[in-house]
Amino acid sequence: MILNQGWSWKQRDNKILSVLDELHGGIEEGWRMARTFPSEVHIELLKEGLIPDPYIGFNEHKVQWIGDAEWLYKCSFPFANLSEHEHAVLEFEGLDTVCDVYLNGKEILSTDNQFRTYSYSFSLSGDVSILQEMNTLLLHFKSAKALAKAEEEKYGKVRAGSTNLGDPSRVYVRKAQYDWRWDWGPELMTAGPYRPITLKTYSARLNEVHTRASVSFHKITGVSASYLKVDVIIEGSAISEAVEVVLKDSAGKELKRERVVLKENATTVCDLVAWNLSSEDVRPWWPVGYGEQNLYDVQVSLIGPNDYVLDTQFKRIGFRSVELIQEPLAEADQYGTGSTFLFEVNGVRIFIGGSNWIPADNFLTTITEERYRAWLTLLRDGNQNMVRIWGGGIYEPDIFFDICDELGILVWHDFQFACGVYPAHAAFVESVRKEAEENVRRLRHHPAIALFCGNNEDYQMILQWGDTEDLPARILYEKVLPETVAALTDPPIPYHRGSPYGGKGWDTADPTIGDVHQWEIWGGKEYPYQDYDKRGGRFVSEFGIPSMPDMRTIAHWMGGADKSQWYPQSKLMAQHTKAGAFERRFAIVMNENFRLTSDLETWLRPKASYFSIARQLAPITVGIYRTVSNIHHFVSFLSLTLGQVIKNRANDRPRQFYEFGAMQSHDAIIDIWGTNATLSSRAAKLELAYHDLNSSWTSRETYDVNILPNQSTELLSIRCPGPPQDGVEPPSGDPVWTSSFSVVVNARLLDSDGHVIARCADWPQPYRFLELPEPQLRVEVSGEQVTLSVQRPAKGVWLSVDREGSEVVWSDNSLDLVPGDPQIITAKGLNGRSLKVAYLERITQNIDRSKRHLSDIMASEYQVVPDSPPHLRFEPDPCPDPPALA
Repeated sequence: MILNQGWSWKQRDNKILSVLDELHGGIEEGWRMARTFPSEVHIELLKEGLIPDPYIGFNEHKVQWIGDAEWLYKCSFPFANLSEHEHAVLEFEGLDTVCDVYLNGKEILSTDNQFRTYSYSFSLSGDVSILQEMNTLLLHFKSAKALAKAEEEKYGKVRAGSTNLGDPSRVYVRKAQYDWRWDWGPELMTAGPYRPITLKTYSARLNEVHTRASVSFHKITGVSASYLKVDVIIEGSAISEAVEVVLKDSAGKELKRERVVLKENATTVCDLVAWNLSSEDVRPWWPVGYGEQNLYDVQVSLIGPNDYVLDTQFKRIGFRSVELIQEPLAEADQYGTGSTFLFEVNGVRIFIGGSNWIPADNFLTTITEERYRAWLTLLRDGNQNMVRIWGGGIYEPDIFFDICDELGILVWHDFQFACGVYPAHAAFVESVRKEAEENVRRLRHHPAIALFCGNNEDYQMILQWGDTEDLPARILYEKVLPETVAALTDPPIPYHRGSPYGGKGWDTADPTIGDVHQWEIWGGKEYPYQDYDKRGGRFVSEFGIPSMPDMRTIAHWMGGADKSQWYPQSKLMAQHTKAGAFERRFAIVMNENFRLTSDLETWLRPKASYFSIARQLAPITVGIYRTVSNIHHFVSFLSLTLGQVIKNRANDRPRQFYEFGAMQSHDAIIDIWGTNATLSSRAAKLELAYHDLNSSWTSRETYDVNILPNQSTELLSIRCPGPPQDGVEPPSGDPVWTSSFSVVVNARLLDSDGHVIARCADWPQPYRFLELPEPQLRVEVSGEQVTLSVQRPAKGVWLSVDREGSEVVWSDNSLDLVPGDPQIITAKGLNGRSLKVAYLERITQNIDRSKRHLSDIMASEYQVVPDSPPHLRFEPDPCPDPPALA
């Protein structure tokens, strides 16, 4: 029985001495019907119109009192033991967080861990039972914030991240740490029964089913052999006679069935079945891009007298092996030797590209299966094959992992600790042990699970601060958690102590061992983003540059604010951008690379990293790296390729920047690389096309290349050509100069039929120096197919549509276009609407579907300010209405 009906809630009245005295009464005593269940108190208050939307304006500050208050939930439910069962259990899959539970006036549970499933078992036999014909369940939620401060007073104040990461007392309470605020989100102290509550009755049942699915491959033939073992734990009365196990494929076809007679009074049965399955029986599960996501259903039934089915459990499994490979490296790279840090699935070493996952909403009860599926599908469609569940959130619900299994997305799962010095007193350790055991048992059968990790940045915090002597929670990360994972997973799931972790003395920044978090671009030393190639490591589990969201999202949170607030450094922008010094950090990246501007929407032009990353993570890619040389005399091509470059003076500018001041740029080389994530070599034709932005000069050359399997291949290293210099005035007056400063390099890989396998364009930097020609962009629309072509190069061509109607799903966007290389993309959901287009040097233009050439068709939404570079200054019309919330 799922208890999801008839719930009411209210704020606890502290003037009433006993919480049980608040059970009676209706709305006049403050009780209100819950609009949804599972439930969270902010959502209930919002739906009743008692609080403003915390996501809009400054409303976050108007709801802080909710975290200080106490809250009550109650429901009544009937019970009749029609099946004459002997036992019952009330299960609470998620109580947030500090909660006393009363059943018919008796306190049956007291909880303090949001991440655990709590249960209360009792007997139904005999004359006395706690259950009645009509029953009342009361949940009394106390302030987690208050508990945190009380524990801090008891055990001492510790460090827990920067001031952007909420009050450090958070480390004492096993509750989602982002509720206390993070540098990406608000402070909203949630409370309520956020996951289902069920009443189960039984005489005997399967308390636990452990499916152990594995696969191995023949070293010569590559043929797979799969194995399935099943363990069960039985509880209840001694009436069980047998257990039946059935294996079915995803279409429901039965593949194998076995009934095992139980020994008398058996409760724990290991290797109940041990099946060897051939490649004809089952096929392996693979991460996306490496094979099919074959899934199978295991049905386990507990059989009693007269073949009566007492209980049944289902598990959906996949046959795969996963290892974390950390092997010593004999040959040094740019970082040194050290060791590898990579994942091997089914014997194949996988190149990992993925995203970090923070909870999709502060209010967890609003995250539907559809929202989970949309986000994870977006990740998969972006050629990503791993998601890391970050340690400051929650253990996501089962549906999250079911979807990852279906889509072939590997999961790196942090245990829920983030950026703090966590305690290690006995009660805390024991609570964490139970939390870990429950969640490992719940998740271990998912083929998507690739790694459990001890924490997020706890080791790093100690090193970063330098004033904290020890990390008490090492007992968790180095003993409790790894022992739990080792004991409960078979085949074993890898465990990693922390993210990042590696190096001597916990050197979490050592690029030669373990994983690293690379935040020295956005934060830290604030290196230019062009340095990412030097700031890597064996496995970069976090990196990035934050950016603002879609203008529609901003319009929503602005909540109709006066236009005077629509600028990057306004109070409202600061309210919704929690990261420290964000204005300076944004300004550095913007102003180093683009021309100065202060208007809001230029700052918020689409930053289409999703599409850029998707192109870089495609199965086969081509890339270009340009290095600009500052030399005081002519250097031969041979010396350039050997790296024998004499610089006229040292400088701290990015290597890709052309210089025209005290430093002079005299030459450049380009390195061409190919990547191949498939397991077969790929022969291709490499085509290089050069287009000068300041003249009509072009050049083209081709090479036959072979891209090796499952690795990167250096294809070419040559001097970057440019238009003839004869009769041309040097741009800065230096007699030794390179004309490549205005040359766009376009690389394409073509198959034997001339089809494009991959493409990449490299533009001279910095972009603020460029004088871009009119590209004469041509857009042809046929149904949902959009073809784009240009006569001159165009940078970052971004397509969008009028806001009315459903969202368009673009197969690609933010395109670099060059002459002779038209690109075709799909716009699912276009539904006959007009397109809008924007690119560097042009603000959004409408595309009239009756026309095909963009000449003077300007969008009514924007007016370009005359006599100024169009991509620097323009004025938007009054902001559109915010989108409706689902």
